[in-house]
Amino acid sequence: MKKTKFYLNAEEQRYILHSLNALKTKLHSEGQYTDTVDDAMLSVICGKIKRVKIA
Repeated sequence: MKKTKFYLNAEEQRYILHSLNALKTKLHSEGQYTDTVDDAMLSVICGKIKRVKIA
């Protein structure tokens, strides 16, 4: 599997985590596995936030 790097600011990270949490809740209520979503959430949480100056 190819790894991809992405850079997020705090606001983008919050939106992604909110969306992943909603997906996890939906899958859990349907009785499906949430392992993949858990791994994605962990990757987003542990990822570095890169600060970039905008001129």
